[in-house]
Amino acid sequence: MTEILLVFALAIGLAWPLGHYLAKVMRGASMRGDRLFGWLEKPVYRLLGTDPRRGMSWRGYAKAFLLSNLVVGVLVWVLFMTQAWLPLNPDAIPNMRWDLALHTMVSFLTNTNQQHYSGQAQLSYLSQMVGIVGLQVVTPMMGLALVVATLRALFGGKEKNAHETGEADVGNYWADVTRATVRFMLPLCLLWSALLTSQGVPSTLAAGPTVTPVDASAQMAEQKIPLGPVAAMVAAKQLGTNGGGWYGPNSAVPLENPTPFSNFLEVVGIILIPLAVVFMVGPLVGRRKLTAMIFGSMLLMSAASTGFAVWSEAYSPTASDAALMEGKEVRFGADASALWASVTTQTSNGSVNAMHDSLAPLTGLDTLVNMLVNAIWGGIGCGMQQFLVYLLLSVFLAGLMTGRTPELFGRKIEAPEVKLLALLILLQPLVVLGFTALTLAIPSITANSNPGFHGISQVFYEYTSAYANNGSGFEGLGDATYWWNLSCSLVLALGRYPALIVPLAVAALMARKRPAPESAGSLHIETPTFALTLIAVVVIITVLQFMPALVLGPIADHLSLTATAH
Repeated sequence: MTEILLVFALAIGLAWPLGHYLAKVMRGASMRGDRLFGWLEKPVYRLLGTDPRRGMSWRGYAKAFLLSNLVVGVLVWVLFMTQAWLPLNPDAIPNMRWDLALHTMVSFLTNTNQQHYSGQAQLSYLSQMVGIVGLQVVTPMMGLALVVATLRALFGGKEKNAHETGEADVGNYWADVTRATVRFMLPLCLLWSALLTSQGVPSTLAAGPTVTPVDASAQMAEQKIPLGPVAAMVAAKQLGTNGGGWYGPNSAVPLENPTPFSNFLEVVGIILIPLAVVFMVGPLVGRRKLTAMIFGSMLLMSAASTGFAVWSEAYSPTASDAALMEGKEVRFGADASALWASVTTQTSNGSVNAMHDSLAPLTGLDTLVNMLVNAIWGGIGCGMQQFLVYLLLSVFLAGLMTGRTPELFGRKIEAPEVKLLALLILLQPLVVLGFTALTLAIPSITANSNPGFHGISQVFYEYTSAYANNGSGFEGLGDATYWWNLSCSLVLALGRYPALIVPLAVAALMARKRPAPESAGSLHIETPTFALTLIAVVVIITVLQFMPALVLGPIADHLSLTATAH
């Protein structure tokens, strides 16, 4: 309990000033480091051929976002398939097969980092440093840029773009991503990587050494220890809600997470920037009570999820025997593993310090629900976008229940906006449940590796994780196949791009409307009552529609273990 409280206290304490600083960065306000940062940013603007002072419509912003993803994605895909012929490959790693390279590229491009490979064995240093870490730094800032543009449209009044008439100015995409990356993400990653290096996380370009194990046998007289610039990747994966890992088993590997303090740093890193984004909202849009409502709602859901996960591990049917520590590191224990599992799925992080496949079934239920909600803290940008979707739907439903015209801060929510939001909500069960059913129905093609209730949980978890852009998995699943690589690539894209672009389109539609002055009849959302209403809407919309799948998977798994234990 002490560790849990320390993690949240430190993360909240650091996120408060970081959020205010981030608001200044995204407003383009003048700051002390302008000369240094300008020296780094101006060549980028010249290379991109953009004027950072020139705004965009929401369509122009979305097009720039999609174009940047397309160009970067193709380059990284080619890099993975040609790494054997490129430099910085001291361990002679071969090229990736095209479907695995495609899945890896889409996974990291969508800020998911779902891994169907082992990084230490299948990626060169160049691929890790440029393809993986490069995307881990930039893609979170792309998501942040989209949520900032959405907030500008919702709260920016009817300001028109001088260059593209008839549309609200939502900012310059290229400037937003560049400023956030240079002024916020990179300095924070540099600090975190230095702290992790001090704890013994490897940070070298030399090839890994070959050693003789203590228990060496004739079949394995020597073993190669994979190293590399690991600390920089771990810093980026944790701070950017990326997940993934330099090593296949992720932060359960002692080299990637060697000490209790490195474990503490990595857990804090998971929620630090999502918290900072929450604290950014008030200063950015000028409504500090809105920050309080968002923070309170997310914190209440987070506390419930974390408490349930820790309780589940302590009181599961396996808690009294040796099975409790299956898949967990002894140096962390069950409680620290449950804390990490809950927090990594409350955000879109997905990194692990224990194997989720070995968690108690109800802990697996907790992680699944976190990802289905995807807005407890959420990913950087993505989580706030999803929260805004729930917010708008809650305003619409609350308005109908009280007999008032649904409106948010004086702007009506009408049929066009509700239709777009409904399509976004319906897309999740259609994709996740559809692919889960298809995979379970045709095991000869899909190669589902486990029978029974746990096998259902594995498949459901994989697609839920992909759609939520989380990346964690039940790793008993044999997922390095054509089916899993291609189907998950599609689910990854469907979970990322509509969730970022549709809320921006809805905000732009609302920005065109003339705001009505607030009155006694207006719905006030910055209240505890509305926060509880919003949480109820989240539970109804997200959890209840997936209840049959949850019952067939982790709940049935728990009941079967309970029956066996008795």
